[in-house]
Amino acid sequence: MRIAITGHRGLNDEVTAKVAKAIDDMLSLVQGEIVGVTCLADGADQLFAEAVLRCGGRLEVVVPAQEYRDGLPDTAHATYDKLINQAKAVHRCDYRTSNSDAHMTASRLMIDKSDRLFAVWDGMPARGYGGTADVVAYAENNGVPVTVIWPPGARRD
Repeated sequence: MRIAITGHRGLNDEVTAKVAKAIDDMLSLVQGEIVGVTCLADGADQLFAEAVLRCGGRLEVVVPAQEYRDGLPDTAHATYDKLINQAKAVHRCDYRTSNSDAHMTASRLMIDKSDRLFAVWDGMPARGYGGTADVVAYAENNGVPVTVIWPPGARRD
């Protein structure tokens, strides 16, 4: 089963813990080998990638742009580096600058390579082009099943 991830960044500690548990729970229900497809952004992406590895799955990483890592918060760099080095495959998009177009292109590539999408999503519209709601809509429009993961009562910053 090839599962892509999309989701919010900047989650507080309480929501992060609940989302991490929910991802673990969802992955425990998957039959067969798991391949997690992710851009490794801070937040949901990195939580998902760590969970995939914990359950014995493989990682494939889609890098939206040459400058993508530099655009992540400094606190996310060590985890990004650790996870990308554990990936079985890395796909790089042809963008230099890490912007909304690059992120949406990478998300479309992830969806096109996947059987399912996990969306750590509060159900609200995207705050900018290429946000979680846009990725969910792309998956739904292309027949890729979406599993929304959002703890009851959770809020995002």
